[in-house]
Amino acid sequence: MEKITIADVASKAGVSKSTVSQFLNQRYEYMGTDTRKKIEEAIAALGYRPNALARGLKQKRTSTIGVIVANIMVHLSTEICRAIEDFFQEQDMNVILCNTDEDADKEKKYIEMLLAKQVDGIILFPTGNNGALYKKLIKQQFPLVFVDRKVEGLKVDTVVVNNRESVYEAVSHLHSQGHRRIAMIAPPLTISSRMERMEGYKQALKDLGLEGDPELGISAEIPNIRSRLELLFAKDRVPTAIIGANDLVLLEVLDFVKQRAIRVPEELALIVFDNIPFAHLSTPSLTTISQPSKDMGRKAAELLLQQIRTPGESEPKEHRFECRLIIRESSGRTSP
Repeated sequence: MEKITIADVASKAGVSKSTVSQFLNQRYEYMGTDTRKKIEEAIAALGYRPNALARGLKQKRTSTIGVIVANIMVHLSTEICRAIEDFFQEQDMNVILCNTDEDADKEKKYIEMLLAKQVDGIILFPTGNNGALYKKLIKQQFPLVFVDRKVEGLKVDTVVVNNRESVYEAVSHLHSQGHRRIAMIAPPLTISSRMERMEGYKQALKDLGLEGDPELGISAEIPNIRSRLELLFAKDRVPTAIIGANDLVLLEVLDFVKQRAIRVPEELALIVFDNIPFAHLSTPSLTTISQPSKDMGRKAAELLLQQIRTPGESEPKEHRFECRLIIRESSGRTSP
């Protein structure tokens, strides 16, 4: 196929090459409507496609950003990534999505790969285990945003939720329903969001006078949660309520409950910290701590775009969103 150039478009539209270049870069300030229409028609007639690589080199941008997610299987992560992609599509920018499976080595490789591809910025669900690399990016003023979890000691725009307060509210709700043996189950406490949720749980137990059995606070790899539940329910006094720290924990709990034929909420109340799409459809319907994932994703994207367009203009800070406890049947009663 014959390669169509800017010169061909300019000739067909009857304008200069510089005018076509201004059009392609969306600089319309001094361009009349008729001129824009002629260029659009010429591009359509010739089937012209701009050379993205050449434009990127000239502008020192690639109009591409990277998103490195810790675990794409977590529904919250999927929703945040969708909101990020939608935002950058509106900006006519591309998104490269990478999944680390909470592996610091994979995270490091993905960051290096994205830098090699000269992306304009990165939104990262950090594992927290690549501190030297994070610091290097920050020192170079490379556009960077953390989402869902934070890394202490680093000055970087971060989008998170009020984890402690949300779990505290969930424990208080269960206490109001008469529960006194409330368990909290979470994946390993290796990231800030999980640590904050467990802290909120423990603080609520302390304030409500329910301290006493440390075995009710469980932190384990997802494949090991089933065995930890077996041990917990082999005791004389079993928990009457469980709070799951995310949707992957919930799946393990639901499987255990089904195998044991435990009635929910009559024998065991359940609350899960995550946006579960089927929560209102299950039987019984699930009480959830819902995170504003779309708002979080859009905010992270806005912050990254601001850094790309106006580097160093604003001081990095933490942006914290509120969660919502949606009370349904699994915790004992429904909202009015």
